[in-house]
Amino acid sequence: MIVCVFSNPPAPGRTKTRLIPALGAQGAADLARAMLLDTLEVARSLQDAEVVLATAAPMPTSLPLPDAIPLWTQGEGDLGARQERMLRRALRHGGTAMLIGTDLPGLPLERLEQGAKALRSADAVLGPAEDGGFYLIGLTRCPRGLLADLPWSSPETFTATRDRLQERGLNTATIAPWFDLDTPEDLQRVREKIEAGTIHAPHLANALNL
Repeated sequence: MIVCVFSNPPAPGRTKTRLIPALGAQGAADLARAMLLDTLEVARSLQDAEVVLATAAPMPTSLPLPDAIPLWTQGEGDLGARQERMLRRALRHGGTAMLIGTDLPGLPLERLEQGAKALRSADAVLGPAEDGGFYLIGLTRCPRGLLADLPWSSPETFTATRDRLQERGLNTATIAPWFDLDTPEDLQRVREKIEAGTIHAPHLANALNL
């Protein structure tokens, strides 16, 4: 299995922009950097999986990436086109592919294990996000145009994607949901969960001075 960690470089003023009013441009970028590192560590803990970092632009040389992690370029197009390109490339390298984002504070290894297990019997798997999107998509095959013309960044994203997969004949499983960290309102929730020990996100905790 190939796990694609799908990310933008954590650059001030260009990432996590909705958090800038609360954290400033550098603080928001530091948070994005922390979540990327936490996500990579969790993904690399998944048994029998190869992890690649699918990036929209070159990562800063100061980012302490794991040794020898492959870097794949997402390429042009909307979110669906770039995700589909990475999934198809992953499927050429491994029998199954999963793609996850990095705006997922404390994403537990259990969620990745659920996705991998689902793909043993299903053609596709989705992990719904609380905001109506999805945080994980996994495939055993990817027909061309599978993710084209879907309503991205919408409360209908998950439902539309699930319907599309099923319309293309993919038996689709759903795993347990998770949540994003996108807005200042999300910050307090994340702080409380880290302090209570209900999520484990060491790089994020350090970025939040917890």
